[in-house]
Amino acid sequence: MTVVRVSGVDDFEALGRRWRDLEQRADCSFFQSWTWYGCLAAERFADPVLVEATEAGRTVALALFNRVRRRFAPPELHLGESGQPDLDCPYIEQNGVLAEAGRIGELTAACLRAAAPRHRLILSGIHRPTLAAVRQAADVVWVRRTQATPALDLARIRQSGAGYLATRSANTREQIRRSARFYERAGAIETERAQTLPAALRMLNELESLHQAAWTARGLPGSFARPFFRRFHEALIAGALRRGEATLLRISSGGIVIGVLYGFAFRRRMCAYQSGFDYGHGKGPAKPGLTCHHAAIQDAISRGFDVYDFLAGDDRYKRSLGDEAYPQHWAEAGPFWSLPLLARKARAALEAVKAAPEDLEGH
Repeated sequence: MTVVRVSGVDDFEALGRRWRDLEQRADCSFFQSWTWYGCLAAERFADPVLVEATEAGRTVALALFNRVRRRFAPPELHLGESGQPDLDCPYIEQNGVLAEAGRIGELTAACLRAAAPRHRLILSGIHRPTLAAVRQAADVVWVRRTQATPALDLARIRQSGAGYLATRSANTREQIRRSARFYERAGAIETERAQTLPAALRMLNELESLHQAAWTARGLPGSFARPFFRRFHEALIAGALRRGEATLLRISSGGIVIGVLYGFAFRRRMCAYQSGFDYGHGKGPAKPGLTCHHAAIQDAISRGFDVYDFLAGDDRYKRSLGDEAYPQHWAEAGPFWSLPLLARKARAALEAVKAAPEDLEGH
């Protein structure tokens, strides 16, 4: 028999031990690991709500929420997030209930069913099986948005023996090669991986400088505009690097930095999370993003990874470098009497009808 219990959290360290134990028995992403969930957890989860499913005293599923209370509405439960923009700027993806392998749908539905009757659930970056379980558990479900997530099957490339560039379109191959020839005029393109925490933090500094320069030049704030983003990732890297779960790469030519990539290495999957590129060479043959990701892909292939995941966002360069895509969903769910949720869902449906092309049948 599966018993589901909803409670608070008094000891994050003790929860982390139970989480790590279940993590070893779960098919989960890096964003569901305690390395991510547990990072600055006491600060991010000010009013934590834990949903735990057990069987014969063994934990089979865990879901950690932060509760946010609103006037004239049921309390919100944010899965893996705080519900505050300043603290959620690290941007979670591949999210969901941590459940024993092979039982994601069943156990996710059981956990969410325990929370949904009294709360509005805010579920960011969930996969299709989790969304299906949400529809089983809640009266009302609204998918705010769905984003394609491009990825690259490295295992297939490795098995083919043809090499990565041979799998790209002629246009993409030519752009990568032209960019490489441009940078190689200063010297061979080199890839350096941070091996120590001081080296990783130096690369993070370089990434931040390049990233912010590029985004502020476009009149946009950039990811590091919120101070918590930097604090979170410094703390995350300190733990993740030690576990082999964080990768920072500096790609350079002739001693000149082309760009820095920051990713997460987890269960033979490399997730390209953040980047900073030097766009100072103008719009000619230099393509720092393509050059850096090409170098990182080659590094991931050589290290035995099976997937290079570009994470959410259907950008053109991701489609060019990847070969497949999967959807991620940002959804809300709750009881039938959740008026704000019903209103949002009705407004979205009306806007979709207005945006749809006119039916010309019979005209």
